[in-house]
Amino acid sequence: MGGTGELRFDCGRPCLDLVATHAGSPPLDRLDGHSRLREWVEGAALLPRGAALDVGQDWLPAFTALRATVEHLLAAQLRGDPPAAADLDALNAAARAAPPAPAAVRQDDGTLARFLASPPTCEALLAVIARDAVDLFTDPAARARLRACEGESCGLVYLDTSRGRRRRWCSSEVCGNRERVARHRRRASPQPARS
Repeated sequence: MGGTGELRFDCGRPCLDLVATHAGSPPLDRLDGHSRLREWVEGAALLPRGAALDVGQDWLPAFTALRATVEHLLAAQLRGDPPAAADLDALNAAARAAPPAPAAVRQDDGTLARFLASPPTCEALLAVIARDAVDLFTDPAARARLRACEGESCGLVYLDTSRGRRRRWCSSEVCGNRERVARHRRRASPQPARS
């Protein structure tokens, strides 16, 4: 990830992709403004393509608060610790809101397309992410596939869906490639002469 500020959508779940907006060592906050939050919501496919999205001034603190809650729950899960009651309360409160309501709309050619019945609220979008996190943390099979990337200074958590469950990096193209290049350089560098 390392300081580029790119948004990532390859962690396997929307709640993990939200946490990925605050990853690295030290963590870099990729949700650094309302336009970036809009970009993340669209990139995470929380809404049908082309849905109206009016990101309000209070949205960013609400999203970063939910992100912190999911980060805490993930850290506890990866350590094998029980989740903190305050984090569970915050997650469950966010999950209680109704997600955006979809509607089937007939197109000019007679086919149906998915639209939203009304523009989404902040609470509705947070509910989508919180419900995804509830599903993740309450599904033993999904929890067992959670992995922290082994890439140096990465910190992303992802779902390991590889065949043998031996995936080591959030992305073979990003952290995996960095590790292969570093390993090659170590082998290619001249070794000090022994006396």
